[in-house]
Amino acid sequence: MTGLAPRASVAGVNAAPIHTRRWTRAEYYRLDELGIFHPTERLELVGGQIVVKERQSPAHATAIRLAKEAFEVLFRRGWDVRTRAPITLDEESEPEPDIAVVPGGPRDYLVAHPSCPPLVLEVAEATLPLDRDHKSSLYARAQIPDYWLVNLPDHVLEVYRQPTVDVAAPYGFRYGSVVTLRGGDSVSPLALPSAHIPVADLLP
Repeated sequence: MTGLAPRASVAGVNAAPIHTRRWTRAEYYRLDELGIFHPTERLELVGGQIVVKERQSPAHATAIRLAKEAFEVLFRRGWDVRTRAPITLDEESEPEPDIAVVPGGPRDYLVAHPSCPPLVLEVAEATLPLDRDHKSSLYARAQIPDYWLVNLPDHVLEVYRQPTVDVAAPYGFRYGSVVTLRGGDSVSPLALPSAHIPVADLLP
């Protein structure tokens, strides 16, 4: 009597890789033109993936306002402090960081969004792993020299610098220097090394 062939295990089936569809910036724009996205959706293109941005809690919104006020005191003529506006990193990435400091003024970006700003700041609460791991790798790949992360759960500022290759990172790059600062510390932007911002001014 011939025995029945063993059934494939459920675990084996579940272990099969899942392939996702990556989007280019051109396709992302086209989806928006076609009205695929709801007008109230807050989306951004991160490494070919369309990501829903974190809802702003009162603390999140306050942290964005505090950072904008602190940066506008330092970055005056010749700089533009942009809030939740797109930056173009490559053909599959157009994130909208909470704050991006770019050279020039608003009218310099009528035709195209800025690329590779010297300073980017994100405020993270529920999306802390995304901002700490994936966003930092994405910004490092784009060679953004100064990435600041306002970590609301731990009430600290994380400063990421020195982009370097790391094949194990989500986008093949990471920051070689990561410093955690608290309320009593101060920090100087690489773009303005003589300026100092009390970290307490950035924490809600």
